Amino acid sequence: MSHRIVFLDRETLDATLRPPSFPHDYVEHAVTAPDEIVARLKGADIAIINKVPMREDTLAQLPDLKLIAVAATGTDVVDKAAAKARGITVVNIRNYAFNTVPEHVIGLIFALRRAIVPYANSVRRGDWARARHFCYFDYPIRDVAGSTLGIVGYGALGKSIGQRAEALGMRVLAYDVMPQPGLVDLDTILRESDVITLHAPLTPETRNMIGRGELARMKRDAILINTARGGLVDEAALAEALTAGTIGGAGFDVLTSEPPRDDNPLLALDLPNLIITPHVAWASRQAMQILADQVVDNIEAFVAGRPQNVVE
Repeated sequence: MSHRIVFLDRETLDATLRPPSFPHDYVEHAVTAPDEIVARLKGADIAIINKVPMREDTLAQLPDLKLIAVAATGTDVVDKAAAKARGITVVNIRNYAFNTVPEHVIGLIFALRRAIVPYANSVRRGDWARARHFCYFDYPIRDVAGSTLGIVGYGALGKSIGQRAEALGMRVLAYDVMPQPGLVDLDTILRESDVITLHAPLTPETRNMIGRGELARMKRDAILINTARGGLVDEAALAEALTAGTIGGAGFDVLTSEPPRDDNPLLALDLPNLIITPHVAWASRQAMQILADQVVDNIEAFVAGRPQNVVE
């Protein structure tokens, strides 16, 4: 039996995708609009997606589809209840970003605590050339060593970041909804942390888990980092907090809508203590290749009758 595999948004993965080890036809599209999904998946039993939405009305028109292989960890683009009702298996990628995301987080911590970006921009503007002395102190610089890192979401990534932080001399506090030894509550994280980094999934319970009230309980010089999901933070409240000086800074790799709309309140800010990167924390060359290999591993396991990394 030959399988038909269609990758709907191949442009989102900059890595080599090896051919599966079973008879198949393979088609890829750089990008797919929602109104193109059904036509492109006609007759396909395996779909590979990253951010293409697979909703109930779409799945209802795809009677041959048996597997949705998500080329990412997050699966909120898939209506999983509708997929399950139609006998469609959904699989995702796990444990591939064990270096790339923690390194991005640590990079943001250093950049914000030590004001690296605003000082570099200042030199580019010519401020150093016009300075009266050999240096100047326009932006506060704070050591990373000796500061406290609060980790919200203490799974594999959270633990990896914690290990790196401890190696840098940081005190680590961790919070998670799943009981584990040594955890603290969220209020302790907010109250005591110099840096807070988010690593929770986006669910109805976690949406806007950091809002005006939580931001108000943070230290005035604390930094908020989000490389998880944009919807975890009320972006309007964060924009207000940054503008008012309620917190010390923010480093975000994710926004609620991606690509972001022109009216996103964070993009309207021009502040030295705000860094936004375009959802690339996951995207080191090494991590993307691990991800691509696991996509094919997941498909081969499903075809062999031993599905792995199944999302319920």
